[in-house]
Amino acid sequence: MKKETGVSPWFTAVRATFSANGQAPVFQRKIAGFSYYAYNTGNGCWVIITWPNGNRIAVRTAFVPEGGLKLKQMKEQDNEVQLSFSSIIGIYQVKVRFPSADKPLLRCTTTLTPGEMLTIPFWPRDLVVLGKEGDSALPQGEVQLQQEGPRSGVLYASLKKPRSGAFLYLQNLTALSDYCEQTNTSVADSVGGTWPELGFALPPSPEKPLEAGKEYTISDVFLLCDTTVPANELEAARQFITLLADVYVHFPQPATKYQPWLEIIDKTLNDLQYSPGCWTQAQGKPYLNAYVCDYATPPEIMVQLAVLLPMMEYERWSNSEIPMISYIKQGLPAFYDERINCIARWLPAVETKLNGQEEHKKPRVMDSWYLHHPLLNLSRMALAGDKMAKKLFLDSMEYVIKVARHFKYQWPVFYNLDTLEVIKEETAPGKGGEKDVPGLYAHVMLQAYDLTGEKRYLDEAKKAAKALQGTGFTLFYQANNTAFSAGAMLRLWKLTKNKFHLDLSYLCLANVFKHFWLWDCNYGYGKHYPTFFALFPLAGAPYTAVYEEQEGFAAFHDYLHHAEGGDLLPGAVLLMTEFIRHILNKGVYYYPPLLPKEILTEQPKTGELDPNLWIPLEDMYDGWKQPGQVGQEVYGAGLAFGIVPRHYHAVPGHFMMFIDYPVTGFSVKKDNTVHFSVIGNEMGRCRMVLLPQEDKPLPAFSVTGGQTAIEGRQHPDGYMEYELAGGENVIIQWGEKTARRKATNKTITRKKQAITDDLK
Repeated sequence: MKKETGVSPWFTAVRATFSANGQAPVFQRKIAGFSYYAYNTGNGCWVIITWPNGNRIAVRTAFVPEGGLKLKQMKEQDNEVQLSFSSIIGIYQVKVRFPSADKPLLRCTTTLTPGEMLTIPFWPRDLVVLGKEGDSALPQGEVQLQQEGPRSGVLYASLKKPRSGAFLYLQNLTALSDYCEQTNTSVADSVGGTWPELGFALPPSPEKPLEAGKEYTISDVFLLCDTTVPANELEAARQFITLLADVYVHFPQPATKYQPWLEIIDKTLNDLQYSPGCWTQAQGKPYLNAYVCDYATPPEIMVQLAVLLPMMEYERWSNSEIPMISYIKQGLPAFYDERINCIARWLPAVETKLNGQEEHKKPRVMDSWYLHHPLLNLSRMALAGDKMAKKLFLDSMEYVIKVARHFKYQWPVFYNLDTLEVIKEETAPGKGGEKDVPGLYAHVMLQAYDLTGEKRYLDEAKKAAKALQGTGFTLFYQANNTAFSAGAMLRLWKLTKNKFHLDLSYLCLANVFKHFWLWDCNYGYGKHYPTFFALFPLAGAPYTAVYEEQEGFAAFHDYLHHAEGGDLLPGAVLLMTEFIRHILNKGVYYYPPLLPKEILTEQPKTGELDPNLWIPLEDMYDGWKQPGQVGQEVYGAGLAFGIVPRHYHAVPGHFMMFIDYPVTGFSVKKDNTVHFSVIGNEMGRCRMVLLPQEDKPLPAFSVTGGQTAIEGRQHPDGYMEYELAGGENVIIQWGEKTARRKATNKTITRKKQAITDDLK
C-alpha cells in the first residue's frame, strides 16, 4: 500500500505565493543554465533557483512571521548582491553571492540585528521544493543524506518528478557560533527536514534572548545544483563527492598552523613508558590498558596493536630503538585462542574477568569488526617481515573464512565465538548489522593474498565486496572500517580492472565524508579547541574520537598511495588530503595538557583522567559538553607515532622538512637537492616547513614547483614556510649553488601572500 504524504500549511502558503507571483524580482541572474530570481514577499526574502527544465527550489534568506519586511537598499556587483531590509523584529542584511563563474553555486549569508531582546521559540526551514510553475502536483524527490547530530550541516537530495537533477546544501555552521553562545543552543541536527520542506532552521531559544542592537549571523548557506539524477547508489556516491568538493573549494575554512609534533611524540613516549596508569600485568607480561587506570578490563589485542603499529613505524623512521615495542610484542602470542584456532579480542587466560556490564564485555562474545581489525594490523607486521605476526595471522585464516561464509558475508553486531550463534543481529531495529565489515574482511583477504599469493584469498575478497552493494549511504558502521574498506575496493579494482570495485570504493568514501564535521564550534567549551574537518567514529556518535581519526588518517594515506597513477575523482583526492591537513592542525588538542583544565570532565566513564599526561582524550564534543567523558585513551596514543613518519622528512645534517599533505618520491640527491611530488590536486593548498636540525641555522634555500620559483617566509620561531599546491613537483636546493641559482633564475616567480597561521 502506498504511503500517503502530506504537506504543512507553511509549504502550502509558499507554493501559493510563487504560483501566482506577478511581482518583478528584486534581481535575477543566470549561471550555467540555471536561473536565479530574488523576491521580497513581505514576510520573507527568497531566492528561487530554476533548473533548465523549469523545476524550482526556493531558499528563504530572511523571515518575518507577520510580514512587514521592507527593502531599504540594494548594492549589486559582478558576482554579489547586498540587500538591506527593515522589519518589525530588526534589521536584516542579506548578501547573495555566486562564487563560481561556471558552476551553479549560490551562497546566501544573512545577519539579523534585533530591535529589542528577541527569543526564538520556532523558526521555519529555509529550503522549499516548489516544482514547476503552474504544476499543482507535489514535486517528488529523495533526500539521500542529511546532517546527523553535530556533523556537517549538509543535505544532499535529488529531484525525481519532474526529473531535473540534484543539489547539495551545506550550511556554514561556524557562522552561527555567536547565536549559539548567546542562546546556549547547539546547531546539532539543525539541517534536515521532511520533503518538500528542507534545509536549516535556527535552533529554538525560547528562554535565552538575543541582545538588542547586536548583529548575529543566522545563516550562511551554500547550494550547488546539478542536472543529473543519479540512477543508483554508486552514481549518487560519485555525485555527492564531486558536489561536496566543489562547494568545499569556496567554503570558509578556519586557521591552521604548524604544530610541534616532534615535541609531542617525545612527551608521549615518556608518559607511555613511565606512567603506571597505561599498563597492566597478566601472566607475568605487561599489556597496555585501553584507558588510563582502567585495570578492571582484561587486555585487548586491538589496544596493543593500535599503539604497536604506529610505534614501529616511528622506530624505523627515527632509526632508534624503543624498548616498549618488545614489551608489547612478547604478549601477542597469548591472544591466540586454540579453542577456535584464531586470535581473540580479549586475552583468553583472563577473559573471565570481564564484568559483563556492557553487552560486548562478556566471555566468548565477539564484536564482528574486532575479529578483523587486529588481523589487519598483524598482516601489516607480517608484510614488513615479522615472522611471529605472520604465523598468528595465517594460523587464524581458516576460522575467519569459516565465520564469513557462515554469515554469508553479512556480519551481525555480536556473535558467540564458539557456536557462531548471533547475540545481537542489528545495530538498531531494521538497520542491519555491521555493514562495512565486508570491506574490512576483503582488506584482510587481500593482505593474505599479498603474503601467500594464494588465489582463494583474492576470491574471498571479491565475494565480500559484493556484500557492500545495496547499502547506499548507510554502509558506515565505524569510521576506520569504512575508510579501510575504501582502500580494499581500490586495490580490488587495480587487480581486477572491474570498475564496479572502483565505484564501491567511492561508495565507501562517500559514507566516510558524510560523517565529517565541516564547521568550527566556537561556542561553549568548543572555543578552546578546533573541530573543523573532524571525523566521527560511529554512526550516531555524538563526539569525535582520536583512535578513529588516527585510523582514518592512516587509511587515507594508504588509499592515496595505492591510487598513484590512477584516474580518480578529483573531489575524492581533495577531501582526503584536506582531512589529513586539518588533523595535523587540530589533532594536538586531544592531548589534555594543551587544553584548559577547567573544561575537562572530572568523572570519565572509564579509568581516570590526568590533565598533565600526554595521552589523548578519546572524545571531543559540540561546545556544551566537556571533553573526556569516555576516558583518556591509551590506544589513541598512536596518533603522533603515525603522523611523524608520514609528514616529517629528514635531510641529515641540514634540515627537517614538514609538509601537511602526503608526498611521494621523496629523495635527497648528491647535488644538495631534494625532489618530491605533493599528492593531491591543484584545488588544494598545503604548508611546507623547513626546520633547523641540531641547533644549526638553516641554510639558504631555493624552492621550485615545476618551473616556477616559490617564495617562502621566515617564521619568528626560526623556520621557513612555503605554500605548495596539490599535485606539484617540487625541488628544494640549498648550499653554495643556491645563490647562483637565484641570480640566474629566469623563471617567473609565483607571487603569493605571506604564509601566516591562517593558511586555507
